[in-house]
Amino acid sequence: MSRSPSLPERPRLELDPDMTPDERLEALREHFKEIVQVNEQLTEQLDAARDRQHDLTDEVDQLERENETLKTSSLYIATAEELTDDGVVVKQHGNNQEVLTEVSPSIRDGLEAGDRVAINDSFGVKQILDPETDARAQAMQVDGSPDVSYSDIGGLEEQIREVREAVEEPLVNADQFREVGIEPPSGVLLHGPPGTGKTMLAKAVANETDATFIKMAGSELVRKFIGEGARLVRDLFELAAEREPAIIFIDEIDAIAAKRTESKTSGDAEVQRTMMQLLSEMDGFDERGEIRIIAATNRFDMLDRAILRPGRFDRLIEVPNPDVEGRERILEIHTQEMNLDDDVDLGAFATETDGLSGAELASLATEAGMFAIRDGRTTVQQSDLHDALEKIEADDDASSVPVAFA
Repeated sequence: MSRSPSLPERPRLELDPDMTPDERLEALREHFKEIVQVNEQLTEQLDAARDRQHDLTDEVDQLERENETLKTSSLYIATAEELTDDGVVVKQHGNNQEVLTEVSPSIRDGLEAGDRVAINDSFGVKQILDPETDARAQAMQVDGSPDVSYSDIGGLEEQIREVREAVEEPLVNADQFREVGIEPPSGVLLHGPPGTGKTMLAKAVANETDATFIKMAGSELVRKFIGEGARLVRDLFELAAEREPAIIFIDEIDAIAAKRTESKTSGDAEVQRTMMQLLSEMDGFDERGEIRIIAATNRFDMLDRAILRPGRFDRLIEVPNPDVEGRERILEIHTQEMNLDDDVDLGAFATETDGLSGAELASLATEAGMFAIRDGRTTVQQSDLHDALEKIEADDDASSVPVAFA
C-alpha cells in the first residue's frame, strides 16, 4: 500500500531587532523564496493526489460493477411458446419445463411466439434474445465467388445445359418461369464416379449467378448429440433464406441420405433424424424464393428413395467419365498454360486414356510437366504424356491390390 508523501517543513521567519533595514529586507526576500518553493512542492503533491484520486475512483467504479454482476442471479434461456392474456408460456431449454409467467408491458410489445428469451430463477422474462444461428452454418458460407467458369469444365456440355436450366435460369430469369406458368426445379442431384466434375459444376453455377454459395459436406451434418445435426440443417436453410439468391451445395450427400435400415443404434438413429430434417426443409423449397439446392454423390445406389422423389430433387443428372472428345477437351483445358512441344497431339493421345476421369486427366497433365522438369526441359513432349499415363495406371493398379497384414 502506497504512503502519502511527507509535507515540506513550514518556513519560519526570525528577525533580529538589531538588524538594519537593508538586512531586514534581505531576510524577508529569502523567506519569500522559501515560501514560493514550498508552495510549488505542495502544488505538485496536490496534482499527484488528484490523479491518484481519479485512478482510485475508476477502480472503485469497476469493482462496484463487478460486485453487482456477482450479486446478480444468472439468467436461463427459454422459448416463448404462447402469448396469453394472463402472460406468456415459456419452455426452458434443457429440461423442457413449461411455465406460465408474467412479462412486463415493455417487453411484451416486442415479443412473439417462438422468440428466444432470458428468464430468471422465478421464470420472469427479463429480455428478448436474438435468433439463434449456429456459427458452423455461418462458416459454411463462401464469401467470394468460386473461381470456376463453364469454360473450365470439359466434356460435360449436356450436363452443363441441364444444370443451367434447373439452377441458373430460375435465378437469372425468374419472370420467364412465371410467364410460362411453371415452378422451376427445386433441386438437382449430380451423381457419377469420383473426379468427373460434379463439384466444379456447382462452383461454376455459383460463379455465373453471383448467388450466395453455401457449401457443406454430408458428413458435416452428422453430429454427436441428439438433434444437433437437425438443428444445423435448419440453420443452414434459414441462412440461405436471409442471403437469397442462394445456392446450397451438399457434397457427398450419401453420408446422411443413405437407405434407412432397421438398425437400432443411436448413431444410425441420429443420422436418420438429420435426413428427415433435410427432407422437411427441401419440401418447403417452393416457398423459399430464390434458393436452389445442388447435391452430389458417387454412391447413387446408396441413396434413400425418399430423397429422390420429384419435389425434392427434380433432376437427377448423371456425370459420367468423359468420352474421347471430352477427354481431349479436358486435356486442352489443363495444358493451355503449359509449354507443349510441336509434336504433341492431344487428340491422338485422348484415345489412349479410355476410362480416366477428369481429375485423373488433370493429374496426368501435371505429371507430364514433372517428367519434363526431371529431364531439364521447359517443353512437354508426347513421350512425357505417355510416361505420365503409365505412372497413373501403375498407381491405380497398386491401389487396387489388397494389402495383407501380418
